[in-house]
Amino acid sequence: MSEKIGVMVCGHGSRDVEATEQFAHLAHHLAHRFPQYPVESGYLEFARPVIKDGLAALQAKGVTRVLAVPGMLFAAGHVKNDLPWELNSFAAEHPGMQIQFGRELAVDPKLLAASAARIEEALASLDASVSRKDTLLLVVGRGTNDPDANSNVSKVARMLWEGMGFGWAETAYSGVAYPLVDQALDRVVRLGYKRIVVFPYFLFTGILVKRIYAQADQAAAAHPGIEIVNARYLNDHPLVIDSFVERIEEILEGRTHMNCTLCKYRAQVVGYETQVGAVQAGHHHHVVGIGTDSDHHHDHDHGHHHDHGHHHQHHHDHDH
Repeated sequence: MSEKIGVMVCGHGSRDVEATEQFAHLAHHLAHRFPQYPVESGYLEFARPVIKDGLAALQAKGVTRVLAVPGMLFAAGHVKNDLPWELNSFAAEHPGMQIQFGRELAVDPKLLAASAARIEEALASLDASVSRKDTLLLVVGRGTNDPDANSNVSKVARMLWEGMGFGWAETAYSGVAYPLVDQALDRVVRLGYKRIVVFPYFLFTGILVKRIYAQADQAAAAHPGIEIVNARYLNDHPLVIDSFVERIEEILEGRTHMNCTLCKYRAQVVGYETQVGAVQAGHHHHVVGIGTDSDHHHDHDHGHHHDHGHHHQHHHDHDH
């Protein structure tokens, strides 16, 4: 029987309608770039269609080989555990369908260039008399319980700091990891820089990104002598789309290799030694497929501190 290829874009999901619309728009971009393949998308939680529904839609179109890519920047618990479990479970139930999982976007030259472009957009209309050396860059990542993923945000900040000539750069996280955004802002306003650029290193908007901007605005109001500027998140910058295309082509060409050197599930990373070999398990079934709900406006902000089934001893009970 001849092979029919399809593309599956796997997202996290959000209760924020704008966020899911932007993710769906990404799938449309990829459908335009791969007109020869059917393209579907799905989410782990908080939105529909869920992952298995997207895969079922491809199967209904006669697809026998799925090229699945994570719509996520870094490989933390979702990419390392949750998505493989979803894909493997579907494949086990439908033995006629081959599912190949690509790698995350990771720290990539294209994404760094897209990030620089977003930051340049924020600076373009500002007073040119404030130099880059008098400007501090605050890069904000999502924050996870995986130190490997968190360290990538720090690397992005360092690359942008040196590459764009800022006077200083700091890293913050929207939840789980430290420092949190408000903590970082409280520190950086004391460092003596005339301008602070806040850049959320996120693919799409959502409750977390909007909260980051609100916290930056609050800091600006509290410190009128410092110019605090919000840069746009990545969204569908052409280089972001190019990066997704590259990940799909890697699967096609058999070039997919995830860097597992510092994966806490495969190597004894300091402080996470007991998690080596943790069994892959399903995601939060209590929120899978839940749509938008005006009474539940959180976007996986980790106020309830779950670790996707991989609790470790250093996960302190802070109220985020």
